[in-house]
Amino acid sequence: MVVLGSTGSIGVNTLEIARRFNLKIEALVAGNNYELLNRQIREFDPEYVVVKDKDTADKVGFKGVKYGEEAILEVIEKSKSELVVNALVGDAGLSPTLKAQECGKKIALANKESLVNAGKFIDSSKIIPIDSEHFGLWYLTRGKKFEKLYITASGGALRDWDIEKIKNASIADVLKHPNWSMGVKITIDSATMVNKLFEIIEAKWLFDTDKIDAFIETRSIIHALVEWIDGSTTAHISKTDMKLPIAFAIFSEVKERILEPVNLLEVGRLEFREISPERYPVWEIKDTLLKKSELGVVVNAVNEFAIGKFLKGEIGFLDISRAILKAVKEFEEIEINCIEDIFEAKKEVRKWCESNSF
Repeated sequence: MVVLGSTGSIGVNTLEIARRFNLKIEALVAGNNYELLNRQIREFDPEYVVVKDKDTADKVGFKGVKYGEEAILEVIEKSKSELVVNALVGDAGLSPTLKAQECGKKIALANKESLVNAGKFIDSSKIIPIDSEHFGLWYLTRGKKFEKLYITASGGALRDWDIEKIKNASIADVLKHPNWSMGVKITIDSATMVNKLFEIIEAKWLFDTDKIDAFIETRSIIHALVEWIDGSTTAHISKTDMKLPIAFAIFSEVKERILEPVNLLEVGRLEFREISPERYPVWEIKDTLLKKSELGVVVNAVNEFAIGKFLKGEIGFLDISRAILKAVKEFEEIEINCIEDIFEAKKEVRKWCESNSF
């Protein structure tokens, strides 16, 4: 297989599955973590290695190492592997997804931006989702007819704060996730609930429905639920561990234990909460995004811009949500008719961001 984002958490888990089942890794693609990448190269002996930039490439112990987006696309095209694991972070993952699709490869997808930006141009039949929520939906549905889909949210770092105090949350406060440790951007997205907006857009494209909703499950052991036509509901319960969806993406079916089961007696009780716009202002555009998912391009671009300003201390935490809501209103008539329109829209939104204050 080709592993994009090999030094991130999903990439590392993918290589654990490869190690366990003695699988061949044809290509490793990573960012700047050359020390871990060098260890991966020594263990898995790939044919191709690509990193983010020349400075990193100079520190990688692999003859013929390449760098940059064009090199990633070239490796996908040259590779003989039928499976591409796309665990790249941010917009860097979009072009590789499109290239893998063009080459007829199966895509194990963890990159949110691919579907958020370009879902209408991606053949979801070639994709197996490997984030926990969409994998849970895929695991439960697998071709069966359903009435409605639900994904769950942790609620983020500020879920238990008094609403009045949220406006004063610092960067350190926002990064204290209650359930686990993640990267900076995804932790902020969890606190604003932008990540769940993205996942709802993804689910729309993956499962061809706009009957999707989300709620908070504070223990993060229920990842997805399916409401069936007969009125019953089935939940997918598992420990939060990417090795299970990765194993399914590789093998299509798994016939041995990958995870330890959840002990519900140890869990004791579960708590469910509504995602309210009072605490998570961006949630008020959830239905708008389901109806016009092209606006995902706008939300993604503004969100990245606003997070950058928040991390520099130039705006407050709630200003991230304000910027998104303002932008969605500004660009509500946007039309995305081809891939080029995505990149043009991102430029326009970026220009708008730079000329506005939040």
